[in-house]
Amino acid sequence: MTRVAQTIRLRPEDRGLYPRPHSAVRPHVDAALRAANVRDCSILLREDTPSACFDHHGDDFTADMAAIHTAATTHDRWRLSDPRQEAWADTGTAGNWSDLTEIRHLHPSQGDAR
Repeated sequence: MTRVAQTIRLRPEDRGLYPRPHSAVRPHVDAALRAANVRDCSILLREDTPSACFDHHGDDFTADMAAIHTAATTHDRWRLSDPRQEAWADTGTAGNWSDLTEIRHLHPSQGDAR
């Protein structure tokens, strides 16, 4: 499994509009993510900075991300969200979003250390 965390900036004038397409995602968008072996995916927002975190459970991350990028369902959604985003200078492994470095993760299978 590969855990991916990323961030991007929002155009300040679009901050109020950005959450709408993400809060009403159509089932075929989620199906495209699942088909690309994406699991446990979250998008979080703090002011003008969205962050995303997901787990990839496939054997070929590059091919799975390419499948997402070529799926018509994701292009429909990106048509709504991309104009509201501003990429950081260092884009990451999955398009215009920049990778974040994980410095700690409490895994669900880790037991209580008492």
